[in-house]
Amino acid sequence: MRVFENANYKFLSMRRPAYFVSAAIITIGLASIALRGGLRMGVEFTGGVLLEVQFSEETNVGQIRDALTAGGTTGVQITQLRAVAQATNDFLLRVPVGADEDQNEVRDQIRQSLETEFAAGSFDIVRGDTLSAKVGGEFQRTAIIAVILSFLLTLIYLAFRFEWRFGVAAVIATVHDMLITFGFISLFDIEISLATVAAILTIIGYSLNDTIVVFDRVRENLRKKRKEPHETTLDRSLNETLPRTVLTSGTTLVSLVSLVVIGGAVIRPFASVLIVGVLVGTYSSIFVASPVLVEIHERARKRAAIGART
Repeated sequence: MRVFENANYKFLSMRRPAYFVSAAIITIGLASIALRGGLRMGVEFTGGVLLEVQFSEETNVGQIRDALTAGGTTGVQITQLRAVAQATNDFLLRVPVGADEDQNEVRDQIRQSLETEFAAGSFDIVRGDTLSAKVGGEFQRTAIIAVILSFLLTLIYLAFRFEWRFGVAAVIATVHDMLITFGFISLFDIEISLATVAAILTIIGYSLNDTIVVFDRVRENLRKKRKEPHETTLDRSLNETLPRTVLTSGTTLVSLVSLVVIGGAVIRPFASVLIVGVLVGTYSSIFVASPVLVEIHERARKRAAIGART
């Protein structure tokens, strides 16, 4: 099956409006991160107790907080989980725990506080995770190293596979995707967990793969028609790879949307971040990476012309 088989769109003529759109989205995301004081880190990175509590009767955040406060537990972040725009009776409790505190004792204290306010059989702790602050810090360092290593290895690959200008354009497009993804995570207050880090690493790979497919076709076309204007060659390459891009992104999005709808509250943040990453990665391959390649080529051509005249 082929879609857009005879596509002939002038993508590069729209690069300046695309720059404005990207700049606006990135600015909004960075402003959200700054106003929130950073991203919300999960219990895996900060240490603490994470509990998912399911109530059999309708309950609200205020009732749960009052019960915990009366039991001597303060500073708890309570989030009501939702199933496709519909509130449920499932709540996520995140309790920061100090280095000298026992996580198991904190967990037992929460259960006792809830049993004081609610009947013992009216709720169930369906999920419970505990992690010390020291281990959480190690997880945080490991996650940062994993992201940096993925970039470095990709740069090494691009250095051997393409010319330096292709590598620079691909890296700029990937950084663009990461900034928008982090902005989305901040705007929707998604917790940075190990699953979120896995989604970010997947987005890096997906975005770079999509960009490399386009650049591979660009390189082939540059060899075939050396006298053709660079912008024309890039537009033709984008149109030739458009059917593959649309089908790949489309089938991936179908799977991810299914996970968001029926995957449950635990997998939903992971799938949501991936959906944004796939959309942004596809967009950046067309409206960021290729235009940046044109800008680099035009500046190199102008410098060469000035040098020849000199």
